[in-house]
Amino acid sequence: MVTLPIDVAALTAPLLLTQTYWRGMLAYAALAVAAFWSGGLYRPRRHVSILDELPSLGGRLLTSAAVVAIIAAQRHASVEYVSGFMRDVALSAGLVITGRTVSRALVVFVRKHRWVEHNAIIIGSGPVGLELARLLRRHPRYGLRFVGCVDTPSRQETVALPLSGSLDDLEHLVRLLECEVLIIADPACVESHLMEALIRPRSSRCDLWAVPGLWGSRPQGGYPDHIGAIPIVKIGDFTFAGPKWAIKRASDLVFAMVALVLLSPVLLLCAIATFLEGGQAVFFRQERVGRDGKSFEVIKFRTMRPLDEQESQTRWSIADDQRVGPIGRFMRRTSLDELPQLWNILRGEMSVVGPRPERPHFVEKFSAEYPNYAARHRVPVGLTGLAQVSGLRGDTPISDRARFDNYYIENWSLWLDIKVMLRTVAEVLRGGGR
Repeated sequence: MVTLPIDVAALTAPLLLTQTYWRGMLAYAALAVAAFWSGGLYRPRRHVSILDELPSLGGRLLTSAAVVAIIAAQRHASVEYVSGFMRDVALSAGLVITGRTVSRALVVFVRKHRWVEHNAIIIGSGPVGLELARLLRRHPRYGLRFVGCVDTPSRQETVALPLSGSLDDLEHLVRLLECEVLIIADPACVESHLMEALIRPRSSRCDLWAVPGLWGSRPQGGYPDHIGAIPIVKIGDFTFAGPKWAIKRASDLVFAMVALVLLSPVLLLCAIATFLEGGQAVFFRQERVGRDGKSFEVIKFRTMRPLDEQESQTRWSIADDQRVGPIGRFMRRTSLDELPQLWNILRGEMSVVGPRPERPHFVEKFSAEYPNYAARHRVPVGLTGLAQVSGLRGDTPISDRARFDNYYIENWSLWLDIKVMLRTVAEVLRGGGR
């Protein structure tokens, strides 16, 4: 939490002495912070050491300085100007390394005195889990306090590490032990069983670390972390929370507000066309299941009238229904009937990109038939989604849709949202709707 502010302060500190090179120093600071971020220098670590960071830190400082110095040389064509700028760069680089050295020493100090530590549950009671528990008990420098271990019941009688419960008890133990960190060591279960336990609401809020299956494997985009001699990697969040959720929600609000303004003429034309074809009930409201299984009313332009409410809730597809008129068919094919869902996005019930919102009847049905289907409700449902733009619409396998939805959740980035939206525009222009 303190590393980024310290880096920024150190990189811009020379500006307190002179403002001659203020443009170059600000550019250098921005470039260096971006390089640190891409190199994993702001990721949480269990083993904290400035010596581990120094090669990556020094290389990125030199690269950032070289880029800005070349631009400065081209603009000013003055050896004196560039040499003065490089003196400020050298000072800021020294301050960055000094600041990191002090902050790392401080982190280790407060951890060793147990002023800052997080309760951790180890998943797996084999040799690796046993060694991890021993290391955490003996070495508080990792900032973790071992509070329990879970595994499958089959290991209950054979393990040296006493179990706090089975994997099915993980959700309850996380709450009871106020656990903040989960470490996957060597559980005696298949991956699908493990994933089912990890994506439950309380478990998914914990930081997740794992011992790589192939020891000695080096994570890409950073330098390796470890507890004792056991390599360990940080697993990405299973749900949207914290900064990730703030970024996604902010982008949703901006998109929805801009789209409502720009598309207001289209919305008006669609409303008039719907009224002319179907009468006064222009909008269609239907119960759908959103984030964390909570229900809400989705809003769409009405394209047909069901015989009754039971048909509306339980009929899977109306793609070939004769009650859909020419205007309704065109709106469904171009997805114009879904534009009122921008209001659902503004209200926070939906996101621009996410799993498709489904009716309670089918959520219950598919959750019983497909083990990973319910996991898609970890995040808000979306106006469009990765599954839809990948051709999984209409009568396509539910298992494939759930797999694409969960892949989207576990690999989310702002760029992935942008890619899905661009592919959605292409689908609409191609008329590839229902």
